[in-house]
Amino acid sequence: MKIVDRTSNFLVAALKSYGPSGVKKLLWDKEFSGRKWNFIDNTAGDCVYLHLEKYAQGGDILDLGCGPGNTANELAESAYRSYVGVDISEAALDKGAKRTEKNNRTNKNSFVCSDFLSYIPNRDFDVILFRESMYHIPFGQILSILGKYAMYLKKTGVFVVRLYATDKKTGKEKTRVTSKIDLIKRDFEVAESTQYDSPGLPTVLVFRPREQN
Repeated sequence: MKIVDRTSNFLVAALKSYGPSGVKKLLWDKEFSGRKWNFIDNTAGDCVYLHLEKYAQGGDILDLGCGPGNTANELAESAYRSYVGVDISEAALDKGAKRTEKNNRTNKNSFVCSDFLSYIPNRDFDVILFRESMYHIPFGQILSILGKYAMYLKKTGVFVVRLYATDKKTGKEKTRVTSKIDLIKRDFEVAESTQYDSPGLPTVLVFRPREQN
C-alpha cells in the first residue's frame, strides 16, 4: 500500500509541475481549497524579504507562482509601489485578495490567474520574483523562461529566486535544486548569493542578464 501511495504522490507532484495547464489548475485549486497549504499562510520574517526590500527600492514587483499572496501582504508596504502576483490557482489567489483587502493594500496589490510558464506581462518591473515557483520549472526550460522574463526587467531590474538547498528534515542535499542554482550562477550576472544557516539551507539568488558585448 505504501508503494501505491508513494507512486500516486509522485504522479500528482509531477502533474502539478509539468502537466497541462488545465490539469495543474485543477490539482492546485483542490489543494489550496483544502488545508494542505495552510501552514504557509504566515511566512513573516522569510529571508527573501530583506533582499526584496533592498532591490525593489519602492518600485514594481512581479511575483511568479505567488500562491496565497504572502509576499504582497508581508513585505513592508513602503518597500514597493506596485505588486502583481501570478498563480494558476484561483483558490490561492482568493486568499491573497482577501488578505490584501484586510490589509488595505488593494491600491498596490493585484493578482492574475495564469500559468506563469506561459504568462506575458504588460509592463516592466524592478524585481521579478520566483519565490517557490523555480521548483516547478523543468530544468531544460529554466534558461528560456528566464530569457523571456528578462525582457520585462527595467534597466536596473533583477530576478530574485529563493530555494531550499537541502531537505529540512534530513539535511540531505537536493541535487535538482542545487543544479538549478549552479545553472543560474553560470549563465547570469549574480549580484548576491546568500545561503542562510537554518533548516533547509534557504538560498537567495539575486541576478540579472549578462551584458552582451
